[in-house]
Amino acid sequence: MASVGLDLNRMLAKCVRDQWRVSDLDWSLKPKSLSREHEIAVVQYFTDMAGIERLAAALFAEQRRRSDDPVLKEIFTTFVIDEERHARVAERLADFYNVHAYRDYEINENLLRFRGHFINAIRLVSAELANAYITSGEILLDVALLRSLDDFVDDEMSHQAMSLINRDESRHIAVDFHMVEYYCSEAYQQARAKRPRRPLWHRPRQAWTFCNMLLTAGPFLQDVFFGPMDLTDPSGKRMLEAFKRIQLVARRPEVAARPFTRFLRTLQLMFNHPIGGPMFGRIVSRIIGVDPRVLVELYSEAEERRSNRMPLQEMADEVVGLKYQTA
Repeated sequence: MASVGLDLNRMLAKCVRDQWRVSDLDWSLKPKSLSREHEIAVVQYFTDMAGIERLAAALFAEQRRRSDDPVLKEIFTTFVIDEERHARVAERLADFYNVHAYRDYEINENLLRFRGHFINAIRLVSAELANAYITSGEILLDVALLRSLDDFVDDEMSHQAMSLINRDESRHIAVDFHMVEYYCSEAYQQARAKRPRRPLWHRPRQAWTFCNMLLTAGPFLQDVFFGPMDLTDPSGKRMLEAFKRIQLVARRPEVAARPFTRFLRTLQLMFNHPIGGPMFGRIVSRIIGVDPRVLVELYSEAEERRSNRMPLQEMADEVVGLKYQTA
């Protein structure tokens, strides 16, 4: 797999150089005093964060399995290590802020239910579709959820942890955008055309798995993303900014031409149609699994024109920069 817009050898060197350990953080700090309601929320959010990070590790492991580039395989191996480390940090943060032990905490059951279907679906669908979900998830996690949670906690321990996690996630997003570019390239399309097609009996299983993923996506996103974001980012600024970036990537001509992107665009247009929207809007929202607030077009025509002129790696850099902006 040839590099399209990213120096993979340089990225691998950076991945190796910037590794760190959970013990590098100063766990001797005293946690910030939180109200009962906020302590319960924060501990649950960090508990769920551990589950999300391990889900991300499984997705990067799948990308590693599919890659035929030895450098990319090594990069994805470091990403799996990163996400497992993030999960352990999240578990430690949950324990750190669980000062009063108001209740027992378990990973959200809707997250666990979605995880199994999502991983199965990613293994069965095309590599480009899998990467589309991975890229979107990384943008939501990095730009919106983690930064908003850190701002909400507003404590030195959380700041230390998120600073290092953000550094890792910046590398992940750069490679995510590299893969978007690759899957839209002529080289990938030619390579894919030469591969043998999966047997017909595979298709019902693929459709069934994908439908189960969509059915469980809504409750999962509501519990571990939209609900927490409503508390930690009540203005909705970070959430809408993250979804705007996802929409802008999807509107790039080379991405918009892909079959699944066209399918999602059709659903979005139906949702926003003055007649079709009131009739089918709730169904569309359920199919896609997201809050109706992010199905409207969140970008202007000028923003679309600007993003379409940008190299994808420049878009990636801009996305990374968003998390360092104040809310």
